Amino acid sequence: MAADRLPHIVLFSGGTACRSTNLALCTKPVRLTRIVPAWDSGGSSKVIRESLGVLAVGDIRQALMTMAHGEGRAGDVVKVCNARLTSGAEADARTEFALYAEGRHPLLERMEPGLRGAILNYLRTFRAGIAADFDFRNGSIGNFILTGAHLAHNSDINTAIFVFRKLCDVAGHVWPSTTADGVDLSAVLNDGTPVAGQHRVTALAEGEGKVGIREIALAAGGERVAANEAVLESLESADAIVFGPGSFFTSILPHFLVEDIVPAIARNVRARRIFIGNILQCRETRGLDMGRMLDIAAGLWRARGGADVRPFTHVLANRQLLPFEKTVGAFAYLGTGQLEEACARIGAEAVIGEFEDPWQRGHHDGEAVADVLSSLLPS
Repeated sequence: MAADRLPHIVLFSGGTACRSTNLALCTKPVRLTRIVPAWDSGGSSKVIRESLGVLAVGDIRQALMTMAHGEGRAGDVVKVCNARLTSGAEADARTEFALYAEGRHPLLERMEPGLRGAILNYLRTFRAGIAADFDFRNGSIGNFILTGAHLAHNSDINTAIFVFRKLCDVAGHVWPSTTADGVDLSAVLNDGTPVAGQHRVTALAEGEGKVGIREIALAAGGERVAANEAVLESLESADAIVFGPGSFFTSILPHFLVEDIVPAIARNVRARRIFIGNILQCRETRGLDMGRMLDIAAGLWRARGGADVRPFTHVLANRQLLPFEKTVGAFAYLGTGQLEEACARIGAEAVIGEFEDPWQRGHHDGEAVADVLSSLLPS
């Protein structure tokens, strides 16, 4: 079947939580599009955002690298884009970056001239844009290349992603849900405490996590957070729109806050809309269960223009085998709670299965999830 005739799955996700599902879907006869956050405010993305005032590229780059892995791309370009600088001395990190930016790294020296020239152009554009005291430690070369492409192409992140995909020979699509620069996520806890920044929300202290999150918000310098046109086009052609797995309050739910995203999803009445529950609770969701999470998502869906269209047609939940709370490390398994009742309220079908990876406790079995997603595609 021609690639453009294959079923199209659009996956709203964060970073590592959906990696196994992404990899498994790459082996299926489907077209895959990842929609990722653009409000990451930690790690390498934070340093780049603060230096250049651009949108966060870390989740975009990570998703593209996952696509590359799933599609079997392991050439020198992918190795360069997946490289990370030393986290040791700042001077050492600067020296290591120079190896790449000046074309002296062995991976670049043996690369085809056209590819090497494009990468060097983007790295040099990035270097020209940052301050002299930029901290390169633990920086991602892929983030630097993607940011350089963003700057080189008139701050058009979609063009930068297109170029990055071509460099890495990646077929799958990855888009941020908004192209706006400087988008910030914030939350208010149930006791009224404000928490500013995605990196702070996703790393709530144990006490804050037990208090729980009352609401979240997105802002972009006082302006509305407009949807990426590429995302709206993807939603229009989707056969299945999947939410998760991933951090509920920072990687999944905030997409509903982007202007026009919820109405675009609602207009595609033919597509399956599938929510994938996490295996474990996390710092954001201590004390919550699947039933309560569905109610929260449905409330935000209606508030953002979902009208009478049900937010989800199916909900995937990991089977609960024990009558008591079991933990893996610091976190308990995510309970189903009043799942059947919550599904009945929104008109969704609960699909309960054994979705935990038998080799990695607390993680999804990507093959099991991908098999169910494939079975739910409209005929």
